[in-house]
Amino acid sequence: MELLTERHADEIAGVLSCYDRILIQGTLPGLCYAEGMTAYLKARQIRIFDYAQFAQPLREALRENAERLAAEHGLEIMFIRKKNFRKEDRVREILQKRGNHGLNAKDNFEFDRAVGYRQTGKKR
Repeated sequence: MELLTERHADEIAGVLSCYDRILIQGTLPGLCYAEGMTAYLKARQIRIFDYAQFAQPLREALRENAERLAAEHGLEIMFIRKKNFRKEDRVREILQKRGNHGLNAKDNFEFDRAVGYRQTGKKR
């Protein structure tokens, strides 16, 4: 797999190294609403009714990569199809079993603050 720094070498002036992980969030503004996705598919001559067929190879590639990464790191992928299942509680169980692995008090606080469970028991 080609590194990002190799792919865009002509556009990169330098590289800073300090983080061991980074979270990038965002949206694809042209695709994050029904009309946008419809226009995207139409521009590629894909009927909206064929979306499932169009997405199948992408879904499979995503699943295979997730399974490969999990296997490489000795992790289990869990498919949960239960209603009223609290993912946060399951994450806490898993972390208690295998250890925190780098999460500190600030990370735990930020997690609890983001979902709002610690004080109120309700999602914010």
